[in-house]
Amino acid sequence: MNDESLRQDLDPQSDQSSDYLPPQPHHPLPSQPQPQPHPQPRRPRGFAATAAAGSVGPVSPSSTKGGRREREKEKERTKLRERLRRSITSRMLAGLRQYGNFPLPARADMNDVLAALAREAGWVVETDGTTYRQSPPQIGGAYSMSLRSVETPVSGVKAPLECHPSSVVRIDESLSPASLDSVVIGEKNEKFSNSSPAMNSVNCLETDQLMQHIPSAAGFAPAPYVPLYVTLATGFVNNYCQLVDPEGLRQELTHMQSLNADGVVVDCWWGIVECWSPQKYDWSGYRGLFNIVREFKLKLQVVMAFHEYGRSESGEALIPLPKWILDIGKENQDIFFTDREGRRNTECLSWGVDKERVLHGRTGVEVYFDFMRSFRTEFDDLFGEGLISAVEIGLGASGELKYPSFSERMGWRYPGIGEFQCYDRYLQQSLHKAAKLRGHSFWARGPDNAGEYNSRPHETGFFCERGDYDSYYGRFFLHWYAKTLIDHADNVLSLASLAFDETKVIVKVPAVYWWYKTPSHAAELTSGYYNPRNQDGYSPVFEVLKKHSVTVKFVCSAPNDGDEALGDPEGLSWQVLNLAWDRGLTVAGENALSCYDREGCMRIVEMVKPRNDPDRHHFTFFVYQQPSPLVQGTICFSELDFFIKCMHGDMAGNIVSC
Repeated sequence: MNDESLRQDLDPQSDQSSDYLPPQPHHPLPSQPQPQPHPQPRRPRGFAATAAAGSVGPVSPSSTKGGRREREKEKERTKLRERLRRSITSRMLAGLRQYGNFPLPARADMNDVLAALAREAGWVVETDGTTYRQSPPQIGGAYSMSLRSVETPVSGVKAPLECHPSSVVRIDESLSPASLDSVVIGEKNEKFSNSSPAMNSVNCLETDQLMQHIPSAAGFAPAPYVPLYVTLATGFVNNYCQLVDPEGLRQELTHMQSLNADGVVVDCWWGIVECWSPQKYDWSGYRGLFNIVREFKLKLQVVMAFHEYGRSESGEALIPLPKWILDIGKENQDIFFTDREGRRNTECLSWGVDKERVLHGRTGVEVYFDFMRSFRTEFDDLFGEGLISAVEIGLGASGELKYPSFSERMGWRYPGIGEFQCYDRYLQQSLHKAAKLRGHSFWARGPDNAGEYNSRPHETGFFCERGDYDSYYGRFFLHWYAKTLIDHADNVLSLASLAFDETKVIVKVPAVYWWYKTPSHAAELTSGYYNPRNQDGYSPVFEVLKKHSVTVKFVCSAPNDGDEALGDPEGLSWQVLNLAWDRGLTVAGENALSCYDREGCMRIVEMVKPRNDPDRHHFTFFVYQQPSPLVQGTICFSELDFFIKCMHGDMAGNIVSC
C-alpha cells in the first residue's frame, strides 16, 4: 500500500464511506463493455474490483462479501501500523524528556521535536517555523557566502539555502568539526522551482560555482602553531631536593632542543620541598634544574604537585606526601580520603580538611597557599624574565581534578567503576549538614548498593539502568559529591590567583571515558563528575574555572579498543572541549601514556587542531608525556619529530596522509 492510500485510510471521511456500495444498474449490461462518452465519476478507493465487475454484469453477493472482508482486514492492518508508529514516537518523546531535558508538550509532534533539537543546537525557531541563527559565525575569515531563507512548499519551514534550478546546496552549521566540510546536495525538485520565486532568481549560482567558494581543508583553517612542551622525567631532583645527574639533564634538554620543542614541564613535589617540617621549604634542587633549563632558552611550565608519585615493588610511594603530614595522619586518619570499607588513601589530602585547622593549626587550603606563595617568592627572578610561562595547580589524585576513585593500590583495575571516596569524618559531616538543610536527615549516608572498585554498572543497584543514581536520594547525593569537588577547586584557585597574579594558571581535567555509553556514566560519577546521560556534569565545573580565568588541560586518551567497557573517548572529548570553548575557556592538552605510535599521534593532532572548525578553535599548547628520558632511546625520534612538526603546522598540507 502506498503513502496516498495510507493517508486516505486514516482519513475519517474515507472510513465513513468504507461500507458504500455502488448503485446497481436497472438493466443487465451487455457482455462486452461499451465505450463511455464521459469519464466515470470518481468512486471511493478500495472498490476498484467491484466497479470493474459492474461494467460487465451484475455484482454477485459472494464477490461483494469477499471485497468487504478484504477491506476490513486492510483497515485492521492500517490501525496496527498506526499504533506501532505512535508507540515508537511515544518512546522517543519520553526519552527526550527524561534524558535530554527537552521541554516537549504533552502532545508533541515531530515539528516540536525538530524545533527543540534546533534550539538545543543554538538556532532560533519562531512560532511560524522560521529558523535562523542569531549571530551566524564567519566562515573562513574573510570568506563568507550569502545564504537566503527559502520557504519550502513541503514543510513551510524556512531554512538557509543557496539555490540552483537543478539542485539545492545546504550547509549545516551545527555539525561537529570532523564533519563540517560535508555538504548535502539535494536533487532537482520541480515543486521547488515552480513554487518559490527565489529559486529562479538571477542571483542563484551554479552548483559547481558554489562549490568553488567552499574552502578546502587546508584553506578553511590554516594550521596554527601550537607550542609543544615535553614533560621532564622525574628523578633529576631526589627526595632530599638535590639535583642529580646534571649532565644527563643537559643531554635530555639537548635532544628536546634539537626537536624544536618549545619548553619543558617540571613537577615540583610538595613531598620533597616541604618534606620534614611545616613551612620549611627547600627549593635548592629545583633552582639548579631551572638554571640549566635557562641555558637552553626553553620555556618552563611548573606543576604544584600536592599528591604522591608512583609505587615501588614493596608498595611504598616513590615520592610520598610530606613526612609531617603522614605523622598527623597516623593520629588522625580522617585527613585522607576513605572508601566505604574504611580504607584510607594517602595519595592526597581529603577535601574535607580544606577549611579544618587540623594541620598544625592550618587548614588544607592555607597549606597549599603557603607552598605556592613560597615558590612565587623564591623564583621571582624567573617570573620576571618570563622563563616560567605557566603554573599548573594539582587539585586531586594524579594532579587531576578528581577523587582518588581508581586506586590500583586498593585493587582497582580497568574498567572498574571505582568507589565513592567520602567516608572520612569531615566529608561525612558535610554530607550530614547538606541532608539536614534538605530536610531529609536520613539521606546523610553513602549509597549501599554501589558495588566495589571492579564492579560493572549493570551489577549494581545504584548504577544500573533506571538504578538509584536517578532517584531523589541518588540525585541529592551525587549533587553534593560533585559540589564538594567544585568547592575544592574554587577554594584553591582563589588563593592560587593571589599567589601567581598575572601568570597563566592551569588545571588538569581527567578523561574518564569508560562506561560513557551507559545511562549512568558510573566511572564519572565516582570520580566526582555528575554527568549521567540526562545531566551536564562539566558546565558547573567550567563555570568555576572560567571565574578564575584558568586554562583547562584535558587528557587526550587512547581510543577504545573494545566494547567491553562501553567507553567512548571521542564522545567525552567532544563534550568536554566544546563546553569549555563555548564558555570562552582556553584549552590545552596532554597525551595519555599509551599514545606513542603515529596513528595515536594523528588522533591527537585532529583533536588539538580540529579541521574545518568555523570558529578556528585549537589548543593553546600541548604537553607530551614520555615514559622515560629521551636519552634512553625508548622513544622513536622520527615519530616525535613528526608529531612536533604537526603541532607547529609545518606539515599542515599533508596532515591527513602523514
